[in-house]
Amino acid sequence: MKAAIYCRLSEEDRNKQFETDDSNSIQNQKTMLVQYAMEQGWELYNIYSDDDYAGADRKRPEFNRLIQDAEQKKFDIVLCKTQSRFTRELELVEKYIHGFFPIWGIRFVSIVDNADTDNKGNKKSRQINGLVNEWYLEDMSENIKSVLTNRRQNGFHIGAFALYGYKKDPDNKGHLIIDEEAAVVVREVFTLFSQGYGKTAIARILNDRGVPNPTEYKRLKGLRYQQPKSKQSTLWKYFAISDMLKNEIYIGNMVQGKYGSVSYKTKQNKPRPREQWYIVEGTHEPIIDMDLWNRVQAMIKERAKPFSSGTIGLFAGKVRCANCGCIMRSHRSRGNNYLQCANRHVSKDACEGAYISVERLERIVVDELNRLSGEYLDKDELERNIEFANNIEEQKKHLLSNMAIYKKKIDEYAKYIRDTYVDKAKGIINESDFIALTKDFTADKGRLERAVEDGEKKLSELEEKLKNGYNRREIIERYINMEHLTRETVETLIDYISVGRRIPKTRDVPIEIHWNF
Repeated sequence: MKAAIYCRLSEEDRNKQFETDDSNSIQNQKTMLVQYAMEQGWELYNIYSDDDYAGADRKRPEFNRLIQDAEQKKFDIVLCKTQSRFTRELELVEKYIHGFFPIWGIRFVSIVDNADTDNKGNKKSRQINGLVNEWYLEDMSENIKSVLTNRRQNGFHIGAFALYGYKKDPDNKGHLIIDEEAAVVVREVFTLFSQGYGKTAIARILNDRGVPNPTEYKRLKGLRYQQPKSKQSTLWKYFAISDMLKNEIYIGNMVQGKYGSVSYKTKQNKPRPREQWYIVEGTHEPIIDMDLWNRVQAMIKERAKPFSSGTIGLFAGKVRCANCGCIMRSHRSRGNNYLQCANRHVSKDACEGAYISVERLERIVVDELNRLSGEYLDKDELERNIEFANNIEEQKKHLLSNMAIYKKKIDEYAKYIRDTYVDKAKGIINESDFIALTKDFTADKGRLERAVEDGEKKLSELEEKLKNGYNRREIIERYINMEHLTRETVETLIDYISVGRRIPKTRDVPIEIHWNF
């Protein structure tokens, strides 16, 4: 029998009193588990170890590698110190320990809490462990959220990074102090804009002088900073200037909570409306005085008036520069609307630039769409030539697999509830314990039943799509013989458009349209 060992250490563990405690040491976990495997006569396949990851983090690299190897049946046993080291989520306990592992022929063993899928008698115990860990996650999340909300409401800075122009006060946690070297640049940006310079022009001035942008500045100074995604991370850009000019932190107000978490089970955030932000005035020394701030805000508002033609925003967020990958932004000149690479003017060497009129791009897209629709209506074989993003058969297979697992879990929940009721009837447990033990399982059972119902509906939809040759004909026919695009049409049909630099001595602009169908 081959055993795969999984260990996990979280930041929470590090904050406990004794660093050398078993639960706080990856090495101690490994030693304990290797010794146990040897005592059982199991062959050690591999040790998977995630350091500094929470039990609810689904992006743990070694955890996901373990799952991939388990699916390929590279070992027979997953061995952990406790079930919570594997996961604290009840959903993942059911998905893997009670769902996929039995299908893949994988045995799960955790030695401290005696979880063993070969022992049918302790399944309830494993489920209750999962339920308790789930409660722990939710309670911990609410406690942390409550503490952070209180600190935000009282004007304490709780972010990992100080805003450019400020640094964290080493003597007063949650307080910002001015970083004078960066503050000089912030004041210059506001002053230049108030004098009539545009945001791109300001970015170019700073880049031509070799002034490092906020991320590069922090890197050079050895300060904490967020890793950039763009390959031209050292350059000032339009959006950096734009965000700076609207940030109230520069006038001494603490503004936080612009984004909120979707769930305690994920790190994904979503924007929140301004009325839900936490804004506390006068929490730190301002870099920008109110007269300059008010003048700049009035100018921003004036410049933000939409173009009268109504075509502005038609391709917003959909067009990329083929050279640098930057999203192209709108520009108006002599009554016409254009799209240009945002890096085109920020520096001499930033990007060779892409440039096209909205009207011309719209005509190209409409012509191509009409060509496709005409060709499709003449040739049914086009359906075989287009590579579609989603494979219907794969979706159907995945859906059927999930529904089988859901139905199996529903039966297990129903049996557990019946067995618990028998225990109550026999007097083994009292009424309150019965309610506590079955409440969440009843809720989960109902959730899974709804998931099966939804799955049945989706399955019918997929069958219908297969029967009708998917909805490609519908998509094309809906938009044949078009003369103009709408924003809705662009959103529906286009994933993104890549625009290159005009070919010298011609009017030809290289364009690639990536469709959604």
